[in-house]
Amino acid sequence: MREIVLDTETTGFEPTEGHRIVEIGAVELWNHLPTGRTYHQYINPERPMPPEAFEVHGLGDDFLRDKPVFRLVAAEFVEFVADARLVIHNAAFDMKFLNAELGWIGLPLIPWERAIDTLAMARKKFPGSPASLDALCRRFGVDNSAREKHGALLDSEILAEVYLELIGGRQPDLVLSAHPAGAGSAAGGADEPWRPRPRANPLPPRLTEDEAAAHAAFVAGLGEAALWNRFT
Repeated sequence: MREIVLDTETTGFEPTEGHRIVEIGAVELWNHLPTGRTYHQYINPERPMPPEAFEVHGLGDDFLRDKPVFRLVAAEFVEFVADARLVIHNAAFDMKFLNAELGWIGLPLIPWERAIDTLAMARKKFPGSPASLDALCRRFGVDNSAREKHGALLDSEILAEVYLELIGGRQPDLVLSAHPAGAGSAAGGADEPWRPRPRANPLPPRLTEDEAAAHAAFVAGLGEAALWNRFT
């Protein structure tokens, strides 16, 4: 199962008011294990960066001026995300911005049902407790000391750890159930679950002749009525 842990940074709170995405960061998980693949892109919002947004993200107009606009990076982003589930903290916020940006350039929108909202998960699991990303890092002992400013890729990496804790631990599946993205199985593609298969060449017996003879003598001494003889 492929999932993308994703975060965006924006110029404000509402795309309907002309606010835009300025940064996207994403981390790939395969069967709840990080693959090492990431996506990170700064984006020119084609509008001034409000002072309050600069305070939060540390991204100013001078820095963003030479970055590509969204329509130039959209295809690469869509290709990276593909049809994976999107793990997002406060998914409604990021999804409305992503779909606004995609809609403005005429690309298909991302279905809302593909989003997994870790904020909703945390509120359900810990009702009445703080559910911000920082609060969850404190709860689970996730190191967020580098999070002085909001950065999309760093927040995605931190959220990936928090998400794995929310679903029951950082390795919720058996290790044998996971394989790197694209590795696939002997029978087909990467989406096929791992299954054990017979060995091409059976392992040779490790029992010595003396051990076999001693075992035979022991069984013979049990007598014909022994329970052992009913199942051999």
